[in-house]
This record gives sequence, C-alpha cells and structure tokens, in this order.
Amino acid sequence: MTEADRIFARFPDYIREYIYAHSWDSLRQVQIEAARCIFETRNHLLLTTSTASGKTEAAFFPILSEFAEDMPHSIGVLYVAPLKSLINDQFARMEDVLRESGVPVTHWHGDVAASHKKKLLENPRGILQITPESLESMLINRSNDISRLFADLRYVVLDELHTLTGTDRGNQILCQLSRIEQVIGRSPRRVGLSATVGDAEKVALW
Repeated sequence: MTEADRIFARFPDYIREYIYAHSWDSLRQVQIEAARCIFETRNHLLLTTSTASGKTEAAFFPILSEFAEDMPHSIGVLYVAPLKSLINDQFARMEDVLRESGVPVTHWHGDVAASHKKKLLENPRGILQITPESLESMLINRSNDISRLFADLRYVVLDELHTLTGTDRGNQILCQLSRIEQVIGRSPRRVGLSATVGDAEKVALW
C-alpha cells in the first residue's frame, strides 16, 4: 500500500466520496504530507504552496477525519483570517463535504447577524471562522464564556499567514492565542496557511 493509499484509507467515507465526485486522480503531495503530519505527529504545521493548490483541503481533510473518530465537545477549530471576504468564501467549495461531516461552521465578524452568533454561544461546536478584531472583541466582551467555548479546542488555523507574520496585527493574534491557552490550560496545534512566504523557517518560528 502506498502512502497515498494509506492516507486515503484513513479518511471517512464522505471525504472519499467527495474526492471521487470531483474526479481527483490522486491526492496532491501537499495533501499527503499534511495528513501524515496531522495523523502521525503532534507537530504544528505550516503549508506554503501556491494559490489553488489545495491547502484548505490539505489542512481540513485530516482534521475532519479526526473529528469523525472523536468529535470535540466545544469549538474544535479556531480559524483566523484577516479578511471578512475570506471568511465568507473560504469554505464555499467544501460546502458539500462539511455538510456531510456534521461539523458546523460559524462565521463571526461585524457583518454577521447576532442570531447567528447566539447559536454558537448556546451550543459551541465545530469550526469558528473569525477575524482578529472580532476575536479580540470576543475575548473582552465574552471573557466569562471563553473556557466553555474553547474547552476542547484542538486546532488553530491561521490563514494568509504572510500578511500577519511580524506585524502588529499578527502579534495581536499571538497574544489572543496565549490568552485562550491560559484559560483552557493547554496549547492547541497550530496550522498556518500561506501562498507567499519568503523565509519559511522564519515564518514557522513565528
């Protein structure tokens, strides 16, 4: 059995059906290596490949596979992106696979209705997509809820990492993550996504 076959066999049926339905000839190397890292290590992960190379699937296929085996009892993934438009559109092409997964996805920024946010506050589950500014607001205004919202947080996904590394906004995110970790008493794994990185080792260290 090849490494690709071994990784593919670890995916739940609905992900394999998604791959078949989209007529993929094979998994891309970045998807194989990302899955190997997530399945077989406890390391953080930095994915730096070109636009439209399958980074989102590379990160989320193995994460969703783990959730199929053991669903988090709170928000399981904190996905931080610098733009509202990215949050609104990032998972559009994965809508089918996310629906089949049973893992809810919640957008949280200034344009999202309060009723939508209320559902997450009442029943924190799945993937939370949020901007750094909205995360800061949540940490301030919902400080008493943080331990409940993120009690079983397992992954922090930072998108467009090249726009954050070494910037005030990026440092703000690191402080926010540190605050969450202090409240929940542990450090979730971090996954960085970026199409443009000059010095990958420097970004990984950051």
